[in-house]
Amino acid sequence: MTPLIAITGGIGSGKSAICHCLSTWGFQVYDCDSRAKALMDRDPQIHRRLREEISPDTVTDGTIDRHRLSEIVFSNPEKLNALNSIVHGRVTEDLLRWRNDNKEEPLLFVETAILLESNLHNEVDEVWLADAPETTRLRRACLRDSVTEEAIIARMRRQRRVCQEDITVPLLIVENDGHHPVIPQLSRLLARHGAILSSYPGQWKN
Repeated sequence: MTPLIAITGGIGSGKSAICHCLSTWGFQVYDCDSRAKALMDRDPQIHRRLREEISPDTVTDGTIDRHRLSEIVFSNPEKLNALNSIVHGRVTEDLLRWRNDNKEEPLLFVETAILLESNLHNEVDEVWLADAPETTRLRRACLRDSVTEEAIIARMRRQRRVCQEDITVPLLIVENDGHHPVIPQLSRLLARHGAILSSYPGQWKN
């Protein structure tokens, strides 16, 4: 089976930039965040379970009332856990179907900010962790999201850092601190799987 590699990291770590590089070079990358949003918008199974397990008024005429949904789950931990179970389960199913559809590819990647919380660490063969000092991550996130430092720090505190003790597959670090060039690091990681970058951007060979 085609190796599936998770790209993860805390807010402001640059995991999306890494995934952009991989996509530019021709690799297939599954974006959990965008796929989760798309599935929530159109998946009748998710809609049914939201009505049954969260509240009947969370979905009206095939459309999720996100304000109502947020109002319910963020004041009720049990409902929040139910929501996460519903969405994460469907994303995992979708990811595995996508993996099978792309089984002829030499390598596949999945971008996720919640590798452990979604249990996707049980589905991947390797983890690449984008890493940077907290001050760097804070600055990037504030510039990107146009929010206060306090809000970003609160989000950072809620995120769980992936450690080797949490997973049974190799964990490899990509230093994205602005001082260590990222492209050579990615090139070395790809070479471990026999994928050699022949030029940048857009070409690689296996």
